[in-house]
Amino acid sequence: MSTKKRKWICSGLAALAILTLAACGNESSGDLIPQDAMQEKRVVNLFSPMEKTNPDVENVARTAADLTIAMAEEKLGVSVAYWTYTAENYQDRTYDEVALDRARNNMDDLYLLNPDIILALGAEGQLMDLSGLDSAKNLREIIYVANTVDGKLVAIPQEVVAYGLFVNVDMFKQYHLELPNTPEEFLECCRVFKENGIETPIGANRWWLETFVFALAYADLYNGGDTQAEIAALNSGEARYSDYMRPGFEFLRTLIDLGYIDAEKALISEAIEGESEEFLAGKTPIVMAYWGAANTKTAYGETDFEMQVIGFPSSRGQMPVIPMTGWAVGANAEHAEDAMQVMDVIISDEALRLFAETNRVISPSKNVKVDCVPALRPLNDRIEEGVYVLGSNAGMNVEQWGNTCLIVRDLLAGASVDDCMAAFDELQDTTLRKP
Repeated sequence: MSTKKRKWICSGLAALAILTLAACGNESSGDLIPQDAMQEKRVVNLFSPMEKTNPDVENVARTAADLTIAMAEEKLGVSVAYWTYTAENYQDRTYDEVALDRARNNMDDLYLLNPDIILALGAEGQLMDLSGLDSAKNLREIIYVANTVDGKLVAIPQEVVAYGLFVNVDMFKQYHLELPNTPEEFLECCRVFKENGIETPIGANRWWLETFVFALAYADLYNGGDTQAEIAALNSGEARYSDYMRPGFEFLRTLIDLGYIDAEKALISEAIEGESEEFLAGKTPIVMAYWGAANTKTAYGETDFEMQVIGFPSSRGQMPVIPMTGWAVGANAEHAEDAMQVMDVIISDEALRLFAETNRVISPSKNVKVDCVPALRPLNDRIEEGVYVLGSNAGMNVEQWGNTCLIVRDLLAGASVDDCMAAFDELQDTTLRKP
């Protein structure tokens, strides 16, 4: 499996972490700044998928992340210069590829990174250890678990992005069904829907079916035994990823074979666009999406029926799945000290509260709680209980989110479960052979 292919899969995650709004204002220069003042000005360079803005211009519409950056600028007396990715500028190079190249060449100070790039740069020693920041002590344990490489906390997000099943509660009530907790209960619900004329009970796309796999694969690893010991066994080759993944792929194979998922349609469908119309029309009872889709009117934030967002079926009940992006500081960045101070501000409880209240998301701070919409409460309750699985983990030597998504696509295209497990074995063996 090529690295380039894998980068395309993960390139959307960082964009989910920050929704872009266009900057407004006149960018023409005013009076010339004296040379001495220019030399004294402290600038931190930031690279992200955001629309480019001029930090010296007041914007009438700013994202939640922009507001926290502005807070850091005011508190520290620095200016944050935005350097942003656009497909037009970089043509066939993905955001991940560009971010990797820029970080390796110390072109910026702050970066918003996807899981596989966090792992790669962290393993190369290219990212600062953020665990010593004053604000880091307020972070949830999940942040440390997901973004620690070789004992160093190398990235911190401003929100915890959780995936769940979006269900039409009215349709479940119509057929006297309880919301499912286990794989067996989920299959029974799908059987009843199918027998009552619901042609395809699950609306799926080519991006997010791996969420089922993670829930079944890692429910016990993250919520049962010794998580670190199990990950160490995977990294050493003593344990096999394929053994963890097999139950999830067998479950997906069953869903496809029984007609509960339309594999051909899912393989060519983009996220939300491929399944939202039938879900919103009350024709499909189940879809999968990320937390923010329940807040967004253009997605599922405004339905004509009662909707709830629950975890994926697992042996331990409804299981949220959480991939992790994060802000990172280049280890050899030109303005590393100022960048670290900016990080300390934007992950402070004050800034994270502003971010969470603006976007109504789960905060990485254990001290920040924001009321969520009623539909999200089942998912939120599980996360607050500490029940979840990670869809990305920088402590695992084999990148999870992108690789699993690609191999699920092979399944949708007709590959056998054994073929898919062989692909995981190949990935693990390749990683083990690396010096």
